[in-house]
Amino acid sequence: MKAAIYLGQENVEVRELPNPVCGDNDVVIKNIYSSICGTDVAVYTKGPNTGHKVNVGGEFGHETISRVVEVGKNVAEFKVGERVYPYPLFTKNDTGRAGTIGGFSEYILVPKAKRDHSLYAVPEEISDRLACLIEPFTVGCRAARRGQPKEGENAVVFGCGTIGLAASVALKYFGMDRVMVCDVSDYRLGIAQKLGFSVCNTEKENFVEKAVDYFGTAPSLNGTAPDIDCWIDAAGAESILDSFMQYGKIISRFVAVAVNNKPRRLDLLHMTYAQKSIIGSGGYFPEDVRDVMEIMAGGKWDLEAIITQEFPLEQISEAIRTASDPDKALNVTIKF
Repeated sequence: MKAAIYLGQENVEVRELPNPVCGDNDVVIKNIYSSICGTDVAVYTKGPNTGHKVNVGGEFGHETISRVVEVGKNVAEFKVGERVYPYPLFTKNDTGRAGTIGGFSEYILVPKAKRDHSLYAVPEEISDRLACLIEPFTVGCRAARRGQPKEGENAVVFGCGTIGLAASVALKYFGMDRVMVCDVSDYRLGIAQKLGFSVCNTEKENFVEKAVDYFGTAPSLNGTAPDIDCWIDAAGAESILDSFMQYGKIISRFVAVAVNNKPRRLDLLHMTYAQKSIIGSGGYFPEDVRDVMEIMAGGKWDLEAIITQEFPLEQISEAIRTASDPDKALNVTIKF
């Protein structure tokens, strides 16, 4: 089989590897489409230890949709030809391999495969192309869920990548009234706008003024603030938490799903008096997979519009470089 091998900073090579051998309790799947994650971009552009635990000399990739091509003699839960979503945490029976299941390889061995654990059936209503976004959408869905959404509430999402847009869609799915998406890329914000979201380019526009105009006002400890119940950080800029502390209304919530790897200082007395919450969100749970599949199968949003380019496996280096440019790409996929 062909497989993309990570060799270090800006160095990926497509090689021929032996096809995986299916054991008696295993399943072999063939990838159809795989999506490039922001962590794949990070480890490619910056080198090892900057994204998922991607080992030099190893396979990588984890956002994929696949088809069963072989089942072990003891496997009764799956059949050849079935389309499946490999759940990265458990695909390899090793949570440390969640980012390196072989999404950029033609085939993946799934040891001791279990339905609704390591492999999930994908509804027919979801296209192959869209289905490779199930994994990043579960991350965004989890962030939305962690924001404790309630019908009629308002939210703002910072970061117009796949996870930010997934969180925005999930917030609406969970019943929130108004959702604004913020970013500094007009290219990506244009896609968000076509999906029906109010948008703000925080580099060119005054966020507070635009948020007040869209959401109305509510009281905060620092005076009048935009009426935003939930803030989601899917971008990771330091200014986002600062804005929440300054402009977050009383009893508002902040969810961090972006990779914020710098220590921050917080005014806990302000948090206490304002009754604000800061909530972490990482990864996903089975309930997020179920919700994402329902969202995608429902067809309410043109979610394939999030995919802006696709490449063959042989051009994976170019694909990752393309995915790193927010002014020219949003989600980039590999088509097998």
